[in-house]
Amino acid sequence: MVLAWIAVLGMPLYYVVWTYWFPQLYENLGLRIFGVVLCLPAISIRRLVPKKFLTAYFFIGLTYLVPFFFTFMFLMNEGSPVWGQSLLIALIILFHFDTALAFSSYLVGTTLAYLVFAVLHGGLVLPSYHALEQWPIQLFAIVTVSIAKVSRKVLAQEKLAGMATALATVSHELRTPLRSINANARGLSRLLQENAVPSSPSQVPMEKALARIEFEVRHMNNVIDLFLLSASTGRENLVATDIVSMAAAVDLMMQRYPFVNQEQRDLVAITVRSDFRLLGQTELCSMVLVNLLRNALTSIQRVGKGRIRIVLDGARPRPRLLFIDTGSGIEAGRMAQIFERFYAYPEHNGTGIGLAFCRDVLSAWGARIRVISRPLAYTIFVLEFPPVVQQKAADVRSLLN
Repeated sequence: MVLAWIAVLGMPLYYVVWTYWFPQLYENLGLRIFGVVLCLPAISIRRLVPKKFLTAYFFIGLTYLVPFFFTFMFLMNEGSPVWGQSLLIALIILFHFDTALAFSSYLVGTTLAYLVFAVLHGGLVLPSYHALEQWPIQLFAIVTVSIAKVSRKVLAQEKLAGMATALATVSHELRTPLRSINANARGLSRLLQENAVPSSPSQVPMEKALARIEFEVRHMNNVIDLFLLSASTGRENLVATDIVSMAAAVDLMMQRYPFVNQEQRDLVAITVRSDFRLLGQTELCSMVLVNLLRNALTSIQRVGKGRIRIVLDGARPRPRLLFIDTGSGIEAGRMAQIFERFYAYPEHNGTGIGLAFCRDVLSAWGARIRVISRPLAYTIFVLEFPPVVQQKAADVRSLLN
């Protein structure tokens, strides 16, 4: 989307710059107009295009806009400093995308640019000396950006490994006192019921306090499990093993979440248009929903207003769950980043692993999560699931039996 906007605005703008303000040896308005036309669908109808066509369209658009266009203009301008620097910037942008995609796009786009250049010159012609001397610089930029990407991935993996080790130690130390607190709370609840004094004014508050303690203990255990799973670098723990009813998973979420009071619980409304089943894990599904509920309540608390609505819509070709809150919303420039691991929104608000965990779990089940939001108005998390094929369901049942 960002690349498309840059092309739509930049193509005509820089035609004016390189034609009238700082004239270059060669310009081509037709190529620029074609680039603008190619990008318009990405801006206007991107969400209406099926994913398999969107992937092909993105590859074609990226290849034309970056390696082909800039390499061709670089060659036609005989390797001028302006187009040498422009091509260098374009390659740096290109190799910030997925490495395999970037290399494929670079090879295809560069090859096509040289072929068109050769056709226009009546056969294979070596580029100018100025163009040839730019190659080592371009190669250096590609290698440097690729190494930087690998370094970032290695750093993220090391950070995850460190978190996993630290959390494993901390969780072991935490679970023992949590078990003790939970056992004592249950024991006190039994004693309170056995020695209940009729019409005692302290009876109900004490029962509520003990119930609250039990909820908090369960919540802390869930948080520990979430951190441990989020810090795991493998996907083997995320494999779908259960047939999960979404309505049952939402009920479990409501039972598990430690609401502060009934007033906070009443902020959540559940609409079941049609229940649906999915291939996943009951426990993980509950943790995903609890994480979304926690984020929604935090969003409401941040601005002091709002409600939450959870909608189950299983009658669609791809069943979906909508998680809607009318709290603080998310800025448009941040929505693409909130699913990145260690990215917290707002900053210094949490660890930045919750939504990344949700995305990883759903991706492992063939589902997807996306967000629609408007600042200070609403946030909608859309969870879309593949339909459960009867044969798959039968295979899972036989596996479980």
